[in-house]
Amino acid sequence: MTEEPESGSYVEPGAEFKRDQRYITTRVTADGRDGYPVEAGRYRLVVSRACPWANRAIIVRRLLGLENAISMGVCGPTHDKRSWTFDLDPGGRDPVLGIERIQEAYFKRDPEYPRGITVPAIVDVPSGAVATNDFAQMTLDLSTEWTAHHRPGAPELYPEALREEIDEIGSVIYRDVNNGVYRAGFAGSQRAYEAAHRRLFERLDRLAERLSDQRYLVGDTITEADVRLFTTLVRFDAVYHGHFKCNRAKLAEMPVLWAYARDLFQTPGFGDTVDFDHTKRHYYEVHRDINPTGIVPLGPDLRGWLSPHHREQLGGRPFGDGTPPGPTPVAETVPLAHTPWGAD
Repeated sequence: MTEEPESGSYVEPGAEFKRDQRYITTRVTADGRDGYPVEAGRYRLVVSRACPWANRAIIVRRLLGLENAISMGVCGPTHDKRSWTFDLDPGGRDPVLGIERIQEAYFKRDPEYPRGITVPAIVDVPSGAVATNDFAQMTLDLSTEWTAHHRPGAPELYPEALREEIDEIGSVIYRDVNNGVYRAGFAGSQRAYEAAHRRLFERLDRLAERLSDQRYLVGDTITEADVRLFTTLVRFDAVYHGHFKCNRAKLAEMPVLWAYARDLFQTPGFGDTVDFDHTKRHYYEVHRDINPTGIVPLGPDLRGWLSPHHREQLGGRPFGDGTPPGPTPVAETVPLAHTPWGAD
């Protein structure tokens, strides 16, 4: 997620929204070919629970059981023009990296770093520098390069036999859904907004059709494709429907996608990573050019996320031959009040 000016200027009048996709593309790999070898305890995953792109990495790390191999630093839900900050930590500093802002790790990598300061980012702890912020490749590498540190029973989220299909559907999900909600929300003209809105819901309709008779997007188990779709769907009614004007229908009014999203939410490793309070605070407080007052809505009612979904009737095995992850580490537990389990 790219940082923007403190004034909250996210919309370019008269223009379509175009995301800056220039990332630090060095990779953490088993053979260390980019200078960053896989090594337990060496790296820190820096995230914000508000960010859908970071939420992908949080979910994959948890499903694969990499908590003991890669530590996690959590930034607060809001930021200014400089950077996400570690305002949730005592003294406002990350306890491992010793920094107040993730920006400092970017400048360790490149003192003249010219692009957006984004999360998720994997930081090389010994040097204090960002190793990569390429969020799309990051989760694939967690699945394929970190296998020596996967928990027993970890699922195959990117199985070799299905990679072409996962990549294909992941591409359209990114283009039309993950980034599509932003293209609608940050559109600078009526024409750009309407085109993005139509494209988004046309894709959601196609995905609903695909999921009407199969439990998961690719194959009969959870894969990377499901993770990528989930992080947008789980934010849809809380943020994108109103704040981004993606309002042809709420997720809760799209029966197939709503049941699919609830199925994943109730699967260990998905819903237990979601912080609705942080999500709403980020979007409504930071994007002041489309929400000038900064008022954060109280709704929607979260309790529906825990209602029966009946998707198990379609078959499928969530973790394939593997097993669910264990309980969330205490230090990484989302506050109960920020979840459906703690909803009034």
